[in-house]
Amino acid sequence: MASPEPAAGADGASASQAAVVEPIRLPTPEEIKGQDIWNNCAVRSVVSGVMGGGLGVLMGLFFGALENPITAEEMTARQQIVYQAKQMGRRSISNAKTFAVMGLIFSAAECVIEKARAKHDTTNSAVAGCVTGGALAAKGGPKATCVGCVGFATFSVMIEKFLDRHS
Repeated sequence: MASPEPAAGADGASASQAAVVEPIRLPTPEEIKGQDIWNNCAVRSVVSGVMGGGLGVLMGLFFGALENPITAEEMTARQQIVYQAKQMGRRSISNAKTFAVMGLIFSAAECVIEKARAKHDTTNSAVAGCVTGGALAAKGGPKATCVGCVGFATFSVMIEKFLDRHS
């Protein structure tokens, strides 16, 4: 039976074992400009806020559709459809605002902390999570702010560990 490996050469090494060295490709000026734009904290924060708002709209549509009107028995089909559409719209707007603010604050805090510390690690996510949770819960008073800080920081660290971004 023939071997799939090529015959060994004069030095005893097979051709398949020879390491192929790829040349280093330098980034193009467009790629460098794109990286510079994306490394701007304001750009990153606004993009995260917009994406968070989009996620909030989708979640609002989904969860708004799951809510049933209490008086469904007395409503006609048309009334139920109109009521459901209004519920989905209200829920979408509410969730879009919340997720947009959450994405904007978290991204801005993480970017600023990362630039100040000049490190890219889990501590940045924990502190950004604390800032975000505290800011979102600030209307509830100091106790709610502390709980929001600890809760969001813990959630951020768990997500970082799960995604294993900083290994």
